[in-house]
Amino acid sequence: METLATVFFALAVLHTFTVKRFAHWAHQYPPGSVRENLLHFLAETEVVFGLWAAALFLGIAVLKSSVAEAVAYIEGLNFTEPKFVLVVMVVAATRPVVRLAETLIRFVARLLPLPAGTAFYVAALVLGPLLGSFVTEPAAMTLLALVLKRRYFDCGISEKLAYATLGLLFVNVSIGGTLTHFAAPPVLMVAAKWNWDTPFMFATFGWRAAASCAASTALMAFWFRKELAALTFAADTSARVPAWLTATHMVFLGLVVAFAHHPDVFFGVFVLFLGIVTATREYQDDLKLREGLLVGFFLAGLVTLGSLQAYWLKPLIQSLNGSALFFGATGLTALTDNAALTYLGSLVEGISDELKYALVAGAVAGGGLTVIANAPNPAGVGILQDAKVFAEEGISPLGLFLGALLPTAVAVVFFWFLR
Repeated sequence: METLATVFFALAVLHTFTVKRFAHWAHQYPPGSVRENLLHFLAETEVVFGLWAAALFLGIAVLKSSVAEAVAYIEGLNFTEPKFVLVVMVVAATRPVVRLAETLIRFVARLLPLPAGTAFYVAALVLGPLLGSFVTEPAAMTLLALVLKRRYFDCGISEKLAYATLGLLFVNVSIGGTLTHFAAPPVLMVAAKWNWDTPFMFATFGWRAAASCAASTALMAFWFRKELAALTFAADTSARVPAWLTATHMVFLGLVVAFAHHPDVFFGVFVLFLGIVTATREYQDDLKLREGLLVGFFLAGLVTLGSLQAYWLKPLIQSLNGSALFFGATGLTALTDNAALTYLGSLVEGISDELKYALVAGAVAGGGLTVIANAPNPAGVGILQDAKVFAEEGISPLGLFLGALLPTAVAVVFFWFLR
């Protein structure tokens, strides 16, 4: 089972790097044909790990000569995180919550002595990821992706700026959730066992995350200063959202976050939330249910395949020293979810404080390199892949990787070299 899971995991990783090729092939067939639809389906980044997880389910049934064995394996896994990301993404993507986030960013942007397009860019990509430490990283990713999509990705920006911004967004969200002990998935996996609380996180990781977000964003804003300064934003003509409705949505978002480890509870909260949305539909946009379901499916597939990788990841973690573990974790995170990586590290008995820091710091620093590196990344891809700048062939995994290199390097400097 472990060998089969590793083979399928490797194929799934390769599949994520070839989704743009599938999209290109789809255009070679008549619109609406079976081949065109099938290739477009295979080009959806969010379905990749779910498809290969389904293949693993069938493979286990064949290996064990029993469907019951395959069902038992699935039922033995913990799918709380995919469920939570689905719910928090839908709640955070509603018009009242997005409008509140945009208002806050716009207020901060007005305080900056920069052109409007540059000021909003800087405020969004510094403040937004740090808010993830309080509303969780998936919620922050959803909010920022929606705001940046409307103001930048749909406004005719260059492909170079688009991928640089995408990489910056993913890296900043990955490190921006480390001001607290409950918002970033890789931190959440180890916080209770290692007795890491919010004061410890802020003193050890938080200020480094804030400084790294600010430095990376400043570099990117300076590099693209001419293009950003030339951008103009259209006025928002949608109906004004009543303050009481915004407050109600924030209460529901807070309840979902508070019960993040109790899916039966937060799904009940979610059903009540859907009732409120239906009753106030004149102040609502269409819910991001499709995007949320696809992202949840992606993460569930990642859990299914990743749970059988411990046999090679755990010994690898045990064999490395501090510096090697930090850079190894940064690299490995690109190939496996960083929360899974830190969870495996938490199973190693007697691990030193230096190695604990190296593991988590490397995991969050490398969390923007690929779609699978950090749990919120699929949420960002799910929202942004339909943006005008990516509309033709979708988001390129190579473009994302290259766009994330500079902010990742900055994060490495702050988290390791400036200890």
